[in-house]
Amino acid sequence: MTLPPKPRNGRPGRPAAPKRPDAPERPAAPRKPAAPRTPATPAADGPPREGERIAKLLARAGIASRREVERMIADGRVKLNDEVLTTPATVLKNLKGVTVDGKAVAAAEPARLFRFHKPAGLITAERDPAGRPTIYNALRNALPKETPRLMPIGRLDLNTEGLLLLTNDGELKRAMELPSTGVPRTYRARTFGDITQERLEALSEGVEIEGIRYGSIDANMERRTGRNQWIELTLTEGKNREVRRVLEHLGLQVSRLIRIQYGPFPLADIPRGMADEIRQVDVERFRKTLKPAGRGQA
Repeated sequence: MTLPPKPRNGRPGRPAAPKRPDAPERPAAPRKPAAPRTPATPAADGPPREGERIAKLLARAGIASRREVERMIADGRVKLNDEVLTTPATVLKNLKGVTVDGKAVAAAEPARLFRFHKPAGLITAERDPAGRPTIYNALRNALPKETPRLMPIGRLDLNTEGLLLLTNDGELKRAMELPSTGVPRTYRARTFGDITQERLEALSEGVEIEGIRYGSIDANMERRTGRNQWIELTLTEGKNREVRRVLEHLGLQVSRLIRIQYGPFPLADIPRGMADEIRQVDVERFRKTLKPAGRGQA
């Protein structure tokens, strides 16, 4: 005797429909192939990766900042063994076989750091659509010919002068620019207007201007002649035109702004428009003091 199907959820089941003798066999559904994975990118639950992300390696080699390298990869300008790379997360042990714009990438050199006394009237960029002179026009005469490609650490706007650090190492650049690493930058500003030391000291609590929050600033009156004064300011964020905006918020007119120190490196007595190189031992000593990088122009 044929038993009825086993009840499901307490209800009697339906007997299976008998198979028609002339019914064709239905082929099994094909399995969906697994999505291909970038060869050099490890799985999230796999063994620890060996090497570094290519964006980080190229930044360290001085090709560009990490963000700019990511844009280069998105534009299809970076290849590995003649194959266009599609993700900055690709992990490599070294840069062997990597090309950028068809040119092989040399192995990363030790981090080098240069000081440049930027004059007012220069743009901190490689080129300017408006045709204004850039820092690189001046650096051609200020640096030795064998100097590697350099990237500015932070920016100084057109009318701001003083210390501009440059490096061949994208990771050092990034670490020194990030507010989270807390690298101080010091400026001297010549201003006109009424101000007191008490109001300057209040900047240590930070200030909000037009919806933008600026962090703590250590500001001190240096000297005053009538309504003209020199003010020294030290900050760690370096938001776009931060010093000018804060001083203008206090009702002051800024007629001159000079960056005199970045981290432990002072402008010192470098002539305007000239540059020098910081000793390698001082660069390495400084790198050891940097806080771990998290994610800041005066």
